[in-house]
Amino acid sequence: MPETTPLEKPMLSAKDFATDQEVRWCPGCGDYSILAQVQKVMPTLGIPKENFVIVSGIGCSSRFPYYMNTYGMHSIHGRATAIASGLKAARPELSVWIVTGDGDSLSIGGNHTIHLLRRNFDVNILLFNNQIYGLTKGQYSPTSEQHKITKSTPMGSIDHPFNPLALAMGADASFVARSMDRDPKHLQAMLLRSHAHKGASFLEIYQNCNIFNDGAFEIFTEKSSKANEVIFLEQGKPLVFGANQDKGIKLDGFRPAVVDLQAGGSLDDLWVHDEKDFYKAQILIRMFDDPHLEGHLPRPFGVFYETERACYEDMMAMQLEEAVAKSGKGDLDKLLRGRETWTIA
Repeated sequence: MPETTPLEKPMLSAKDFATDQEVRWCPGCGDYSILAQVQKVMPTLGIPKENFVIVSGIGCSSRFPYYMNTYGMHSIHGRATAIASGLKAARPELSVWIVTGDGDSLSIGGNHTIHLLRRNFDVNILLFNNQIYGLTKGQYSPTSEQHKITKSTPMGSIDHPFNPLALAMGADASFVARSMDRDPKHLQAMLLRSHAHKGASFLEIYQNCNIFNDGAFEIFTEKSSKANEVIFLEQGKPLVFGANQDKGIKLDGFRPAVVDLQAGGSLDDLWVHDEKDFYKAQILIRMFDDPHLEGHLPRPFGVFYETERACYEDMMAMQLEEAVAKSGKGDLDKLLRGRETWTIA
C-alpha cells in the first residue's frame, strides 16, 4: 500500500472568522475597519480558531463577539476585564481578547481595568476610543475633551479627561500602544505586536463615531494633515515626522521639542525611540497637546512601552503546584481556621 501522510490542517482566512450575523453598526463607523483588521490578523497567528475567545462589555464596540466566528461573550458593563481574567486563570492556553470602549473600560469598568493590568494576565485589551458614549446616543465620556457640548453636558463638560495610556502606565501595564481605525496597515502591525507580547497588552485605537462625534481624530487621519500631526514610533529609530520627513523630536532636558531638519537641525540630535525605557515612555504618552494650538507636538502612535513581567496565571499555577508538592491534598478546615487560634478557658 502507498505510504500515507496526515492531512494538513487547511489554512484559515479572514472569511473563516466572519459570522453570518448582520453587522449592526452605523454606516461609516470606525468599528468596521477594526473588525476587518482583526479578521485579517487572526488567521496568521497559527492558533486554532477554537482557541480564540473575544470578551466584551457594553457599548457599540462590545457587539464585536457577534461578528467574530470564535468563542466569545458579550458580558456586562465594565466587567469584561474581570470575566476575561477568570477565563484566562482557568484556561491559560486560550488566546483571550477583550474588546471595550472608553466609557465601558474607563468609567464603570475603570477599577477592573487597572487591576487586570497590574496583575498582568496574558490577554489583549483593544480599547476603542471615540471620546463619546455612542450606544446611549451621545453623552460625554471619560475621554471627552473639556468644554465638550453633548446631550449630558449642554453647557460644556467641566471634567478633565483621561489619557488612557497614562492610566495604563500608572497601573504598571507591561505593553502600551496606540493605533487608529483609518490606518489599516499600522493597526494590523499593532494587533500582531499585542498578540506577541507575553502579558497584558493595552492597545488604544482611535475610532471615529460618525454619528455623535464625527471628525474627533480627523487631524490625525486625513492626508492633508496626518504627516505633520502624527509621529510613528519605531524601535531604535529617531523620532522623525512631516510630509517630507523634515521634522524631528529632540529632548531639551526632559521636555520634547520640535527640530526643523531643513533649517540646520541634525538627525544625530534627535530622540531615538526605545520601547524599554519606562521614563521616556511617560514623556511620549504626555505628548497630548491640543492639535489646534500653534507650536504643539505631534501625537505619537505605535508601541510606547514593553517590558517582561511574570503573568498572573503562570504564578498562580506555580503556587498551586508548590502547595500540592508540600502538603498534598488540601485541608479546607485548616485553611479556614488560619494560623492563629485561641483556646478559651
